[in-house]
Amino acid sequence: MQSPTNTRDANTQSTAALWLTGFAFAAIHIAFSWQYGFHRDELLSYSNAMHLDWCYVVYPPLTAWLARAELVAFGPSLMGYRLLPALSVGLVSVLAGLIARSMGAGRRAMVVAAVASGIMGPVAFAGCFLSYMSFDLLWWVLAAWAVVELIRTQNPRWWLAVGVAFGLGLLTKYTILAFAAGLLIGMLFTSNRRWFRSGWFWAGVAISLLFALPVVLWQFQHHFVALAWMKSIHTRDMSWGRTANFIPNQFWNVTSPITVPIWLAGLWFLFRTPEGKPYRIIGWMFMVTITLFTLARARDYYLAPAYPMLMAAGAAWGERWLSAKTPRLQIAVLRATTISLAIGAVAVLALTLPIAPIGSAWWMVANKTNQCFDSQLGWPQMVATLAQVRDSLPARQRATVAVMAADEGEAGAVNLYGPAYNLGQAISGMNSNWLRGYPDPPPQTVIAVGFWQSTLNNNFASCRVATHLSNPYGIVNQAIGDRIPVYVCTNIREPWPQFWSKFQYYG
Repeated sequence: MQSPTNTRDANTQSTAALWLTGFAFAAIHIAFSWQYGFHRDELLSYSNAMHLDWCYVVYPPLTAWLARAELVAFGPSLMGYRLLPALSVGLVSVLAGLIARSMGAGRRAMVVAAVASGIMGPVAFAGCFLSYMSFDLLWWVLAAWAVVELIRTQNPRWWLAVGVAFGLGLLTKYTILAFAAGLLIGMLFTSNRRWFRSGWFWAGVAISLLFALPVVLWQFQHHFVALAWMKSIHTRDMSWGRTANFIPNQFWNVTSPITVPIWLAGLWFLFRTPEGKPYRIIGWMFMVTITLFTLARARDYYLAPAYPMLMAAGAAWGERWLSAKTPRLQIAVLRATTISLAIGAVAVLALTLPIAPIGSAWWMVANKTNQCFDSQLGWPQMVATLAQVRDSLPARQRATVAVMAADEGEAGAVNLYGPAYNLGQAISGMNSNWLRGYPDPPPQTVIAVGFWQSTLNNNFASCRVATHLSNPYGIVNQAIGDRIPVYVCTNIREPWPQFWSKFQYYG
């Protein structure tokens, strides 16, 4: 039997190993964050960060608020803008290890849970650039840890932490509602239903609702525009095949063949073993969420935040199972696990981090896999080209010109890089840009980028191709695609208020 001192020393060493693992993941992301350029979604967040609000068309406000904090602290630095996402995925790994410890795991199992969670494709991807997914992951895992601690300690005050975690999730991405449904149904299906009679549970619910209240009020004032956006995006995703193969993709795209045995062991532990029974609510939270997402035909990565708690449960079960085996088998299993996780880490990080030389075969494979890298190229060159078009106009036209962008990425790029050229803020009909309107007085000439010519001809009497976009890499930016002509348009066919009222669209 270990003495209390030895137990404290072991716990300290385990905690230190866990935090070092999380720090290593965060440091790796920070070290490579400066390469390439701002991603299209980061440019979207930049525009929102410069117009702080209680909500936006695409997401609740927290991502934009955090982006604004980074801009205040670091300016428009790529590394500074990606600091919080890197720290977030590091904390996801730490929390996964803490969940394993709460389920009775020792140091090795805690580190296994942390590493297995950190090398999931969407987790590594979310640490590469700032998006709402970067923080959505964290709040799900924080909520799971708080629930596990509630069960372990039987201290009802943990419901307050659960409420804060779900509240932060509701300020980040609406999909956490499915996870909340999993918690409630899991309570009904387990002995945790008794917590429905606890005032602490309802205090946690009140905290979550208080966090969500500004979002609900904003959506009410804007006719619940998020629902229209979600419908539009979901229709697009289904037509593009992005919602196909949801279940198979959980084994390949979201997790990986290397980590699948760990999270499947976690489900076994939670549903089929006496030691896991107290934490079975965690299993129900997963099963309900995956069912809801499957029925809704969601994107496969939406479920990614639910896996770290299963990795933790699987690691805890694996340690118990291994402790009953011979020392020789224990060494063989630990060695195989270490090698497999190391190979998985190298493969996943090589395909998700911005490491590969642009245009190399490695870069091409990675970009095809994550469909992310090309959307980080060409934005400064695009804005420089737009500035050249503006400068080529007669002085009279330059005085009343505005850049009109089809996509939020293009608009965000103009907003970020445009001040160096005195371009002014871009106008766009996409998402929250439409709510911000157009200048007063309205522009008499627009430099249009990202549009089909037929769209422009329907709204302006005169449109000419001024130039074409390009970048030094010769790589097509998917956000721009083949819509590379830059147009100069004049003589709008109807007054700006009427034109703008029909110009709203989602993407």
